[in-house]
Amino acid sequence: MASGEFEGQTGVPNALAHDLNALPAYTQRVDQTSASGGAGIYAAWQSVASGASDLTLLVGGEKMTHKTTGEATDVIASLTHPVEYKHGVTLPSFAGLTARKYLDEYDAPRESLGKVAVKNHRNGTDNPHAQFRKEVDLETVLESPVVADPLRLYDFCPITDGSAGLVFCPESVAQEYTDDYVVVSGVGGATDTHVVHEREDPTTMGGVVESSNVAYEMADRGPEDVDVAELHDMFTILEFLQSEDLGFFEKGEGWKAVEEGVTDRDGDLPINTSGGLKSKGHPLGASGVAQAYEIYQQLLGDAGARQVDATVGLACNVGGFGNCVTTTILEQP
Repeated sequence: MASGEFEGQTGVPNALAHDLNALPAYTQRVDQTSASGGAGIYAAWQSVASGASDLTLLVGGEKMTHKTTGEATDVIASLTHPVEYKHGVTLPSFAGLTARKYLDEYDAPRESLGKVAVKNHRNGTDNPHAQFRKEVDLETVLESPVVADPLRLYDFCPITDGSAGLVFCPESVAQEYTDDYVVVSGVGGATDTHVVHEREDPTTMGGVVESSNVAYEMADRGPEDVDVAELHDMFTILEFLQSEDLGFFEKGEGWKAVEEGVTDRDGDLPINTSGGLKSKGHPLGASGVAQAYEIYQQLLGDAGARQVDATVGLACNVGGFGNCVTTTILEQP
């Protein structure tokens, strides 16, 4: 997403092709803010579906921890509208405002947000790639320092270094190399308003609704067919919003699903078995790729202690505060 801003280095795809000795392969950088990984999935899928490539490597990565929290927050905040940015608006402030509106409008208890953090930290303990492999209890979450009322420290993802990679090819080519592959059956992308307060309802992420509708139609699937999902929980409130806008739960009832254990690893619809961005971490450009990798592992039965029973999985990667979204549906062959 921001190799120039974070590290002063651009042309990373060219350098990667050189280091892999993949010359003269064509390279490109896919930039869609914190949804860059998901947008990369869309671009890689397009390269194969169009016939332009028989083998495409997608790599997402970000190096962030050498910057202070303030510096990293400022880089990320630069994706907001210039007027909002000028007034000091950051993504955490959007999250706090939206969380307050959601809790008030749907009579949701503050504890329900904390239970998202508890769940995802618990899942992360079994993920060897997670940044935080440590459980937290609800009391710790609810008593942590306020960041953007009503959200506290444990409602936010960490600053993270990390990378992830996927290889895309026609199914016939995959079969030449391995029996262990999954199929991209649906993928969709959408853009919502750049200015958040121009949305009719700030608790609805239009990009999630639209991108998932495209993906569902392409895959000839519906929300009821999804067995496991990786959602972009940069803030705990986003797990509620996305789970509703993807059609998993009725509007205003995502919090009830968490309270009832529906989204637990042993629930009817496990969400963020990887630990999510909350526990696994959020290395901006890598997160969308890592989401799909988790679904890949689940569908192949390679998720170890995190394993759930799944044949269809969904990954939703969100840029900004829902400004741009890519939704991907993956299935067993």
